[in-house]
Amino acid sequence: MLMSSPDPPLPLPQLSLRRSVLSTPLEIGSFAVNSRVLQSPLSGVTDLVFRRLVRRYAPDSMLYTEMVHASQVCRARKLAKVMDVAPGEQPISVQLFDCRPHFLAEAAQMAVAEGANTIDLNMGCPVNKITKKGGGSSLLRDPDTAVAIVKAVVAAVKVPVTVKTRIGWNDDEINILDFAIRMQDAGIQMITIHARTRAQGYHGLARWQWIRRVKNQLSIPVIANGDIVSIESAIACLEITDADGVMCSRGTLGYPYLVGEIDHFLKTGQRRPLPTIVERLQSAREHLQGLWHYKGIKGIHQARKHMTWYVKGFTGAAELRDKLCQINTVEEGTALLDRTICHLSTKPKSYNKKPRE
Repeated sequence: MLMSSPDPPLPLPQLSLRRSVLSTPLEIGSFAVNSRVLQSPLSGVTDLVFRRLVRRYAPDSMLYTEMVHASQVCRARKLAKVMDVAPGEQPISVQLFDCRPHFLAEAAQMAVAEGANTIDLNMGCPVNKITKKGGGSSLLRDPDTAVAIVKAVVAAVKVPVTVKTRIGWNDDEINILDFAIRMQDAGIQMITIHARTRAQGYHGLARWQWIRRVKNQLSIPVIANGDIVSIESAIACLEITDADGVMCSRGTLGYPYLVGEIDHFLKTGQRRPLPTIVERLQSAREHLQGLWHYKGIKGIHQARKHMTWYVKGFTGAAELRDKLCQINTVEEGTALLDRTICHLSTKPKSYNKKPRE
């Protein structure tokens, strides 16, 4: 079976025949987005602070909130903090998960009132605590419920409804072809496919060839997800899948520039200069301070993992990561970063390069 490489050594010009199409707006039903590169919803990551950093480099791209538990929002009768959408943050989508159509329909209405341009339904999360309750990728095994969910949400809101899913439950249950058709027939306006099974989790290679097979049978946009970590991997994926765009996920951890880098290349055929190590640490500092102002001490605790993603690729990075993993105050973290930034600023430019993943 043909399997994709996460970073195949394909020359960039191979995309030239499709660049004219991929530089045009992405039409999601009645809503047009002036970018074919999307930032994936990531639990515990894609909050308002992180999205602000991504948006700086990708002003036109569709960004997504963290995954929102629909029934918890509805029962609390108030918006979850993960649904916070800043004024002028569009284009923005709120991703919801649950297995009960009526809760999802009500939560979708709340999300639209908050400013969501589209509603995304999570049917791909592989985490046990989600799947054992009938949500996430377990819906691949229950397409009738998935159809009922889509129909209920489509009827409840006037914005486009989309789905993010996987290719199947495991290698013996790869049912994405039939599932995708049923989702389109139920009324979704776009589908994003993470080209792994639920059993794979985030391991092994994304099997991009399945996305091409889905693309060949649908009329709605198909977005490719999985192993998009660079311009090269995005191009390879687009060539193999013929998808309408790509969604970046884990490649943006500690690297909020990725969506913008790929988007810029698709529109211009040119690379942006890579951020230096100092610039990445300055982004880490801004991220830390943003989480402190937004979430207080909880933000400091959350920032610890973000700091480990930013800090790599230079002598002393491991020691700095260890220290940043133990910070308890924003002052402690910024002092550590400031000392390192000051030290690295005296290094030659050739020292400041993007680390290999």
